[in-house]
Amino acid sequence: MKFSELGLSQEILDAISAHGYEEATPIQEKTIPLTLAGKDVIGQAQTGTGKTAAFGLPILEHIDLNNPNIQAVIISPTRELAIQTADELSKLGHDKHVNVQVVFGGSDIRRQIQNLKSHPQILVGTPGRLLDHINRRTVKLDHVKTLVLDEADEMLNMGFLDDIEAIIAKTPAVRQTLLFSATMPAPIKRIGLQFMTDPETVKIEAKQLTTDLVDQYFVRVRENEKFDAMTRIIDVQAPSLGIVFARTKRRVEELARGLEARGYKAAGLHGDLTQQMRSRVLGQFKSHEINLLVATDVAARGLDVKDVSHVYNYDIPQDPESYVHRIGRTGRAGATGTSVTFVAPNEMDYLRAIEDLTKKRMTPLKPATLAEARLGKIKAATGEVSQLVKSVDVADMQTQVDELTQQYSAQELAAALLADVAGLDKQNAPVEISRERPLPRRRGGGNRGGYRGHRNGNGRRGGGGYRGRSNDRRDGNRGGYNGRGRQDRRDHRSNGGGGKRREFTVREK
Repeated sequence: MKFSELGLSQEILDAISAHGYEEATPIQEKTIPLTLAGKDVIGQAQTGTGKTAAFGLPILEHIDLNNPNIQAVIISPTRELAIQTADELSKLGHDKHVNVQVVFGGSDIRRQIQNLKSHPQILVGTPGRLLDHINRRTVKLDHVKTLVLDEADEMLNMGFLDDIEAIIAKTPAVRQTLLFSATMPAPIKRIGLQFMTDPETVKIEAKQLTTDLVDQYFVRVRENEKFDAMTRIIDVQAPSLGIVFARTKRRVEELARGLEARGYKAAGLHGDLTQQMRSRVLGQFKSHEINLLVATDVAARGLDVKDVSHVYNYDIPQDPESYVHRIGRTGRAGATGTSVTFVAPNEMDYLRAIEDLTKKRMTPLKPATLAEARLGKIKAATGEVSQLVKSVDVADMQTQVDELTQQYSAQELAAALLADVAGLDKQNAPVEISRERPLPRRRGGGNRGGYRGHRNGNGRRGGGGYRGRSNDRRDGNRGGYNGRGRQDRRDHRSNGGGGKRREFTVREK
């Protein structure tokens, strides 16, 4: 369906056309008319399907340029997604002269305060920094017409429920609320319903759910043998570009260091990196300067890199739908891809849950032997040697070459060169990966071992399972309150008019 059929004004249609958009994606086609009509909407679709425009175009349509107040607020889990969303809305709203600003942790709050004085009509932000601005009174949401919870499942899984409650308490009771997400476990959806009025639900089935273009394997291996098993398989498969998924920030850092120690071109991506560093790592990955990116699910949200040939699930995801989201990074645009999931014996129930969702059995893969891994590295190094030979001028080192060819045979010299280029001396470099608390035993029902709607020992909503001491929370800049600790944030919230605290309970039907 063309955008001209969705009820948008000519001004917005011109902006859409100027940016190369022609036909609406399924999520846009189904949600834009509902949103334009003022309905509350729950939209579920994979990343890369156009969710930002799905909620952004109707917001831009309804912006009153004569109203200097914030009319729409979009809450995003990560800095990268917040910036990406604000950039897209700024481009689409440029011709209409809509003022869009973004706030997120890890950057100079004084500059943000200065930008907010320009009276934005649309504000995009991460939960922690948004709440900080509210408590500083540099952001007022009492004229908001539309509230968007983007990637809502990730924000709730990351422990942002309290912040979201406090932010919503500062918006008018009568407003439009939109909730968009790539995955939406039933308990998270029920939490979303607490914020909304008679919402319309739109679910776009994932086209790549069981794509034949991705060969899916699993390796059953003990936790303390995972790293060796993964690096040996990487040596055999020789990915051109690969993403390694890990459950926590700490594990991302350890895996990235371990891969570098063994001679791979690798880097980690998680929410504690500065925006400059995140951009640098992504740039290196896209340009093939590094070919292994280690990331958390949250950090990889919105990541769209062409030519990813392999996905390695070092940690099996707790939510089966997250698995679909991960392997969707490869096998794109008609290219084939490969995914390998490393499963500890006590995690096999999670593997079966994934297979039940995808309706496809993964192929078991035996761990590669050290000899197979060495052969794989040598084969991959052959091409590099060819390039190296072409780049060398023998005349510059003729004396040394003559000495070496008198001492060693051509075979010996070629073998030494191959071993050096292949980095065989680093293949068994000692690497220590910290143990994480195991996933909880899966139980029957629709919660998929995830959020169970209870509060854990520290009073926060529990995720039903271990999240690595919440190492990933700062992917959404939680704790970005100028270094204040958690208790200070609570005190600040209670003194800063965070609104009456509301208790949300999940009742199983």
